[in-house]
Amino acid sequence: MHKTLIVVDEGVVEEFSALTDAAQLEVITFDQYLKGYPKLNEPRTRIINLCDTLNYLSKGYYCSLLAEARNHKVLPSVKTINELRIEGHEDQTQLSFSLPHETQDSGHVPNELFIYFGTVDSNAPNSTALQKLASSLYERFPAPILKVVFEHQGESVSASVRRSSYRQLGNDNKTQFLIGLTIFTDAVWREPVQRKAARWEMAILVNPDEPHPPSDKAAIARFVKAAKKLNIYAEPVTSQQLLLQFNQFDALFIRETTAIDHPTYRLARKAESAGLVVIDDPDSILRCCNKVFLHDAFSYHGVPSPKTQVVMNSDEATLNEIEQQFEYPLVLKLPEGSFSNGVFKATDREALQSRLSELFQQSALALVQEYLYTDFDWRIGVLNGRAIYACRYHMARNHWQIYNHSSKRFSSGGFETLPTFEVPKIVLDAAVKSANVVGKGLYGVDLKQKDNHVYVIEVNDNPSIDHKVEDAYLGNELYMQVMAEFQRRLELRGR
Repeated sequence: MHKTLIVVDEGVVEEFSALTDAAQLEVITFDQYLKGYPKLNEPRTRIINLCDTLNYLSKGYYCSLLAEARNHKVLPSVKTINELRIEGHEDQTQLSFSLPHETQDSGHVPNELFIYFGTVDSNAPNSTALQKLASSLYERFPAPILKVVFEHQGESVSASVRRSSYRQLGNDNKTQFLIGLTIFTDAVWREPVQRKAARWEMAILVNPDEPHPPSDKAAIARFVKAAKKLNIYAEPVTSQQLLLQFNQFDALFIRETTAIDHPTYRLARKAESAGLVVIDDPDSILRCCNKVFLHDAFSYHGVPSPKTQVVMNSDEATLNEIEQQFEYPLVLKLPEGSFSNGVFKATDREALQSRLSELFQQSALALVQEYLYTDFDWRIGVLNGRAIYACRYHMARNHWQIYNHSSKRFSSGGFETLPTFEVPKIVLDAAVKSANVVGKGLYGVDLKQKDNHVYVIEVNDNPSIDHKVEDAYLGNELYMQVMAEFQRRLELRGR
């Protein structure tokens, strides 16, 4: 049996006090969940996240993100949170749609409807027809609370679904919500239905205007050639072209730098929902794009990584705690960033407080990490749990990182490409273990090695594969291995 944790915002814990005596049910705040979990030998745990998730990188967002990192079943998932926010306008968080005819023709339609775990009040007018709508919406957007607003236009009715939080409910609605919650905690959590793919044609997503894309033109051409040898027609497309031609493809290979608030994530999510084979899949993008998830997941799964602390403010008590745990210099990281963006070094308390204050203007959380200087970083390419290439990336000249963004021109250090059998076993093992925490896609794992110790810095879902760099040892075989994995997945899925 699952243990159920209900995570709520500060100030509403007492409203759930009657529920804490129920079997396998506990109500906690996000702060308690952040600091107190996971626990040793804990039972299978599911999280009902009732925190406000309206804002990106809010505590509610991190609650679901951390739950996924800790192998806790969570509702809503990060994917659902982003779907509800991205599908509509950011200030309204809505998705407009037309009501089924049976709903419009079956009597009174209210001005608004609250859906609690996929159910509506059985005593409400027109409840039978509205329940069909609620079930359909919950299947698409599994969330504890959904608010549907109806608009009457003559004889027709349209509606929009919006995210809602427990704090926004009135007393009557809170009573109905608790009924739905009680029923839900005794039920089986539903999973979205996956669609099947059809033909073998691949879209390779590129951005011609991106100054430093994951793959250069020469590498893209070699991906296309390799795909052709495996009976996959591959076509480089932009995001706009893909939207217009979406239905013709059954595989999507993203070779544009990914981010959550970005077309790459939206297209990956749309492609996966439509049944395409996708690399980078949206789960990998979500997990790799956020360093809080990676840190928590590494800790949970025993992946060797630098000492790291997640902080929520820059007050004196927090600064004192950091200084007790770390020595200067130390590294500060924005949870989301790529190519060393959002990563800073603090050499004293003043710099620490200043940088943290800047980071908290962008995110509810920030990471503090021990400083480990090495002459180079390992980058191990991992595909479906297997290391396929290895590089040593050297630090930029007179800089502590591979990339030096403060130089007049985008500057990076040199590189060495090696066969994987020449890489120390502890490096390969750590790389594969950390990649498996994220998924079974294509990843670039960054590691540091000091003496006989290895530290995983991060896992990148969109690793660089450039001609004469990452392919310097394997050559065309590297591109064939990537395309062969697409072919394998397409064959498993069927035509």
